[in-house]
Amino acid sequence: MTKQYKAFQFRLLPNKVQEVLLTKTFGCVRFVYNKMLEERIETYEKCKDDKEMLKKQKFPTPAKYKSDFPFLKEVDSLALANAQINLQNAYKNFFEDRAEFPKFKSRKNKQSYTTNMVNGNIKLKAGHIKLPKLKLVKIKQHREIPADYKIKSCTITKTKSGKYYISILTEYEKEITPAIIQHVVGLDFSMDGLYVESEQGKKANYPRFYRQSLDKLAKEQRILSRRKKGSLRWEKQRMKVAKLQEKTANQRKNFLHHKSKKLSTNYDAVIMEDLDMKGMSQALHFGKSVHDNGWGMFTGFLRYKLEEQGKQLIKIDKWFPSTKRCSHCGAEKEMPLSERVYQCSCGFVLDRDHNSAINIKREGLRMLAKSITIKTLGTRGLARST
Repeated sequence: MTKQYKAFQFRLLPNKVQEVLLTKTFGCVRFVYNKMLEERIETYEKCKDDKEMLKKQKFPTPAKYKSDFPFLKEVDSLALANAQINLQNAYKNFFEDRAEFPKFKSRKNKQSYTTNMVNGNIKLKAGHIKLPKLKLVKIKQHREIPADYKIKSCTITKTKSGKYYISILTEYEKEITPAIIQHVVGLDFSMDGLYVESEQGKKANYPRFYRQSLDKLAKEQRILSRRKKGSLRWEKQRMKVAKLQEKTANQRKNFLHHKSKKLSTNYDAVIMEDLDMKGMSQALHFGKSVHDNGWGMFTGFLRYKLEEQGKQLIKIDKWFPSTKRCSHCGAEKEMPLSERVYQCSCGFVLDRDHNSAINIKREGLRMLAKSITIKTLGTRGLARST
C-alpha cells in the first residue's frame, strides 16, 4: 500500500463576519510574505555574489512581526506559516535555476491562503466545515469524501467575481497495480478541436468557449473602460466581466474533465507529443486558439486520471516528424499548415491530423516496447548475477 493524495474542491459560503476575517487573512498572508521578502532582498543585495552564504541565511518567522503589527494575531497563524514556506520554496527554486527571483505580492494577485490540519482543527459537519478562526462555515458539498481519506490541509481562494472556494487536500492508502496494456490511443493536438484520435480519426470537437464569448466579453469590457475606476458603476461592471470570464473558464474545465475521464476509462495507455504550447502560440501567432483549448490543463487531468488506475501517459519527442511521415509507407514530405489532407506518392490519402495521430501511436508503442525490453533484460541480468 502506498500513500496517495487527492484534492476535493467545494464552494464556500461564508457569512458577512467570516468574509471580513477571510479578507483580513488574505491581506495578512500577503503582508507577511512581502515583509519577509523585503528582508531577504536586503540580505541578497549585501552578499549576492556568495550564493553559499545566501543559502545558509535563515528566514525570519511570522512571529517576529506580531509584536510590531498586532493585527497579525487576529488571523490563522498556520496561514502565515505557510506564507513563509511558500517564500522558502520560491527561493529554493531560484537558487536551483528553476524560477526567477521571487516577486512581491500585489492585491491584484490571486487571493488565497492555506491552513493545515492540526489536532482536529478542520472537520466536515453536515453541510459545514470547521476552519481555524472562522469556526463553522457553510459549504456546498456536492460529493462525499471517503471516510478513510485523511484531511491534510485546506486552501481557501476568492475569485475575481467574489466567490469563495475551498480545496481540501486528503491522504489515503491504495495499492495501484500496473494495468496490462491492451488498448492504446495516439492523440494529435488540433488547434480547432483539441485533439484527433488515431482510432478512426475521432475528434474531441472542443466548442471553443472563449471564441463563443468573445463578442459579448469585448462589449462588456468596452463599457468597463468608460466607467470611472473605483466608482460603484465601475465595480458593478467589473463584476460582470469577471463572471463572464469565470463562466468560460468553468465550461472549459468541465469539458476537459469529461474528455480526460473518457480516455482514461477506455484506454490503458495514451500517447501524445511533448509540445511547447507557449512557444507554439508565439511562433505561429495562434495565442488565443492555443490558450482557449487548455491543452496543458487537459494533459494534467489525463495524467492523474491514468495514474490512479495504473495506466500510462506516454509523451514522444516534439521533433518527431509525425505530420511529415506517411502512416502507410513511412515516406516523408513537407506539410505546410494550409495543407489539411496528407497525399503520399504511394497513393495513400488521409486527413492530416488523423495521419499524424497514427504516427504518434506507433512511435509511442515503439518506446513502450523498448522500455519493457530494457526492464526485462535488467531483471534477467540481476537474476544471472545472483
